[in-house]
Amino acid sequence: MIKEVSIPDIGENITEGTVIDILVAEGDLVKEEQGLIEFETDKAVVDIPSPFMGKVSEILIAKGDTVSIGKVIIKIETEVAAEPAKEKEKSAPAAAKEKESAVSKPKQEASEKKRAEAPALARTKAEVLKDIPIGTDSAPASPTVRRLARELGADINKVSGTGPGQRITDEDVKAFVKRLVLAKGGEPSGAREFIPLPDLSKWGEIEREKMSRVRQLIASGTGYSWSIIPHVTQFDQADITQLEEFRKKFNKRHKNNGIKLTVTSILMKVIAEAVSEFPRFNASIDDATNEIVYRKYCNIGIAADTDRGLLVPVIRDIRSKSIVVLARELIDIAERTRNKKISPDELDGGTFTISNQGGIGGSNFTPIVLWPQVAILGVSRASMQQVYVNGEFVPRLIMPLALSYDHRANDGADAARFMRWVCEAVEHPLTLFVDK
Repeated sequence: MIKEVSIPDIGENITEGTVIDILVAEGDLVKEEQGLIEFETDKAVVDIPSPFMGKVSEILIAKGDTVSIGKVIIKIETEVAAEPAKEKEKSAPAAAKEKESAVSKPKQEASEKKRAEAPALARTKAEVLKDIPIGTDSAPASPTVRRLARELGADINKVSGTGPGQRITDEDVKAFVKRLVLAKGGEPSGAREFIPLPDLSKWGEIEREKMSRVRQLIASGTGYSWSIIPHVTQFDQADITQLEEFRKKFNKRHKNNGIKLTVTSILMKVIAEAVSEFPRFNASIDDATNEIVYRKYCNIGIAADTDRGLLVPVIRDIRSKSIVVLARELIDIAERTRNKKISPDELDGGTFTISNQGGIGGSNFTPIVLWPQVAILGVSRASMQQVYVNGEFVPRLIMPLALSYDHRANDGADAARFMRWVCEAVEHPLTLFVDK
């Protein structure tokens, strides 16, 4: 029997994605839950597994294709003969079953045809849009989309369409407006003028590379965040000499238990306590109502460097978990993010972000706040420094910290107090936070 494999529903608001790799070939035998393709959405790269065991009879997509949720991508023959000799010696019941199958084949074909037509019917509306005539001197958009653009203050002629025939959709307009420079009161000041790239080939050889969906998402998200959030960065330094001594002793004591505390796992717990003391750093700004929305929960995103670009998996309910539990979750989610096993839902819902570049190097940096959050903590590499203590210089391990924040939600004095609270927390023994 031939069974169809479709792109499943893999997350809220995800309607399509790109096939970045096909992991099987026609004729391959596959096991149930074996990966068939790597599918990249705006949020993550996920494997689409086979729901059946059998032989790949037909591959309906190609690498680089953009496909919608629900689209059939592969057909699998689930009844694969293991021994050819058995096919030659069909029993009477098998022959009868084959005869019955032959009789019912027209009905099955009709049913399969009906199922095959269902996605086509679902696309009818989009296909009809392609046939609507559009003037040669006007942007390819319906009156409804044009009205939306006018209401949002966007020039429809500057919007790039992603619909059938490059037709402009309402989502294209909304995405374009996100890139507008916001003026007073959060109202669009009009389309930003994008200066066309000059002909760089005049001065030498060039090479063009299409942005991956993850890179496009990073560009869109950081660009939007930078355009609407008035960024300020507060710098400070934390003496982590005692923290490192504590961390190393703890890890040595529990090395056979699979427990490994990291600076990031400790900082997650510290930040969760800090935003309890300073709740406006765990909030969001609602421009539509001019309100500050306070979150009663704390979910921390951890910026992860992957071969596909920056991804920010989220660890939830920080306040209810011990540092040991957070350390285990951090190791797990970081590994799954690097190995493309992270689910789209695990990249949503963050209330605060930590970006730790200490393992790479650098003395300081200014991270970009990820909207709709209002703060992000940047962590740089710690170094031994001479610090004047009790009348003499002593070597201390100093870690640079940088807090970028939304000035609409917090002022400079708030940020300075927040950073001092964090630094003082990590400078004291952390036994209070450890609860195995």
